[in-house]
Order: sequence, then structure tokens, then C-alpha cells
Amino acid sequence: MGIIIWLIVGGIVGWLASIIMRRDAQQGILLNIVVGIVGAAIAGFLGGGSINEGITVATFLWSLLGAVILLAIVNLFTRKSVR
Repeated sequence: MGIIIWLIVGGIVGWLASIIMRRDAQQGILLNIVVGIVGAAIAGFLGGGSINEGITVATFLWSLLGAVILLAIVNLFTRKSVR
């Protein structure tokens, strides 16, 4: 059950990160959610979270930070040339 909660929270965090980075319309929402799930999982685990534990405010904030950072990295590689 813990992994399902982490995936749901990761999806929400990915969506929030795309809004923070103002990339919600430029990329597909699916890519933002997937990047958010991956970034949230990595940062959540590095921040002290575990699949078997509940989500705390600290792990949520770590997850949001990880999703924003990973989304910024993805944007560097997927950015189109500047006109």
C-alpha cells in the first residue's frame, strides 16, 4: 500500500513542480508526472522516507525539491533552440 501512496504523491508533486517551473504547458503532463514520480522517489528516500512509512511534511518537501530539480535537468536536455 505504501508504494501506491508514494506514486500518487509523486504524481501530485510532479504536477506541482511543473507549475513551479512554469513548464506545465510546454511539455506533456505525462512527462511532468513521470519526472515528478522519479524525482520525488529519489529525494524522498534520500530525505529519510521509506516505502513502508507514511508521508511526512519533511519527506513531501524533499520530494517536491527533488521533482523540481529533476524537472529542471530534463528541461535543460529537452529545451528547443532559442530564437
